[in-house]
Amino acid sequence: MSPTEIRWGILATGGIAKSFTVDLLIDPKTRGVNTLKHTVLAAASSSGASRAQDFLKDCGAPASAKAYGSYDEFVKDPNIDIIYVATPHSHHYQNTMLCLDAGKNVLCEKAFTVNTAQTKALTKKAREKNLFLMEAVWTRYFPLSIYVRDVVTSGKLGKVTRVIADNPICSDPEKTFADDAHRMVNKDLAGGALLDLGIYSLTWCFQTLYHTQPPAERKPPSVVSSLKKYRTGADEMTSILLSFPRSPEAGGDAHAIATTSIRIPSDPDKKGTAGPAVRIQGDKGEVQVFPPPFRPTRTRMVLSDGTVEDKQFPQPGPGKGFFSGFGKNKNPEGEGHGMFWEADEAGNAFLEGRKEGKFLGLDESIVIMEVMDEVRKQSGLRYPEKIETLDYPVQL
Repeated sequence: MSPTEIRWGILATGGIAKSFTVDLLIDPKTRGVNTLKHTVLAAASSSGASRAQDFLKDCGAPASAKAYGSYDEFVKDPNIDIIYVATPHSHHYQNTMLCLDAGKNVLCEKAFTVNTAQTKALTKKAREKNLFLMEAVWTRYFPLSIYVRDVVTSGKLGKVTRVIADNPICSDPEKTFADDAHRMVNKDLAGGALLDLGIYSLTWCFQTLYHTQPPAERKPPSVVSSLKKYRTGADEMTSILLSFPRSPEAGGDAHAIATTSIRIPSDPDKKGTAGPAVRIQGDKGEVQVFPPPFRPTRTRMVLSDGTVEDKQFPQPGPGKGFFSGFGKNKNPEGEGHGMFWEADEAGNAFLEGRKEGKFLGLDESIVIMEVMDEVRKQSGLRYPEKIETLDYPVQL
């Protein structure tokens, strides 16, 4: 039986869109997936159709792929199965609502939106229209992440009661983002460490302490946080302490520490010498996840009985002569970037008639967004009203 083709539309043509699209076009058989394959049917750029055309060519899309210079026209294309929204998170609410209004299934980049109210509004719209909607937290769908969650639920670590997760980048923002216009520090684009980087630290806390609980027993955590602001008013360093309520039978309340920073390196020598970025700790041992936590390829399990188990999870790909990555960061030759796992999940959901992701449903995305809202509230960080609003449509 030949694989079913999933026809994608790519909304925006920046760096993350290119990484996703190049991954999307890798033969799924290279990662043992035989039931589906992906193709790019169209791409749209707010800068014009010529930019979209250049993007499609750079990514190796089929010659038949259409280039749109208008998002409004793009979402009307009747042949698109799923749209990948790859704009800055400041624009996710407006862009995703446009897609849903047009009856399109959506995989939207993280962070889902700027605030909880927007995520709830998109969820409501998707459910009303019976459409697929998923936050593109790619790390959730890695075989490595599945392995870690399985270890947690297997009981090998005993009762898991603490997780420590850190996701900084080593940057000198005064030089790297000197004009303050870059999305990383620009409040008009919901810039700062929290929404862009902290989402990964929170991902590890949630997928090990929240998602591993039976759905009926999951409860939102309490939040205590501290945030340091950059000269633009966006956060440059954020630290979050979470307490997840759990029953005594499950080990009682669990704690998580999620940290992020624009300036600090988590892996100074790029060899893992500084240690793990994530530690998942139980009363019988721990699992360590080595950096970068958004694209990890190495774990270590250390148990109290003396067991030490190292595992490698290289990303599959086309092999020799192929290179992938994001921006200036390149992956080992032959490997894909790893964004195809979330694309496979979206494609399988589409074929199965599911409306949410298996490993990150909409309700959990809402709880995580509530945490980030509370962090901002505790430190008085608010973005411009034009990107916080629930009004639609708003021209950004």
